[in-house]
Amino acid sequence: MTEGANTGQRERQIWMSVIAKANPARLEELMPDLPPLTCLRPPEVGAVMVQGRIGATGAPFNLGEMTVTRCSVRLSDGTVGHGYAQGRDKPHALRAAVLDALMQTDQAAQVRTRILDVLTAKAELARALRAEKAAATKVDFFTMVRGEDA
Repeated sequence: MTEGANTGQRERQIWMSVIAKANPARLEELMPDLPPLTCLRPPEVGAVMVQGRIGATGAPFNLGEMTVTRCSVRLSDGTVGHGYAQGRDKPHALRAAVLDALMQTDQAAQVRTRILDVLTAKAELARALRAEKAAATKVDFFTMVRGEDA
């Protein structure tokens, strides 16, 4: 794979992650209407195995299953998009697939500005608030040296 293809794939992973993690109600507000499309795979609910690693470096192990909804669409210009959403939210998976397809068209800059940047800013704010809340509970331990009169 070429470096350009790797960069494009990484960008796609980023926008698909942002869309999948977005609040479904907020996503619907930002994208109330869907363009003309054909469902290649209508939204369907299934399960995926979630893996974990001890300390993020150990051998992978199966943590458990998670419910996921997936969808694949083709826009009227032939662009194909795929979407995934945690849980059983079929409209969320459909919108995710449409956004994935739109991000592969000449409308990508407009979609990024109008939808993805808004969702990314919201996610970063939520992350910062969680970090701030966690930092407030941090305890600094220190050792006091007991002075002995010699």
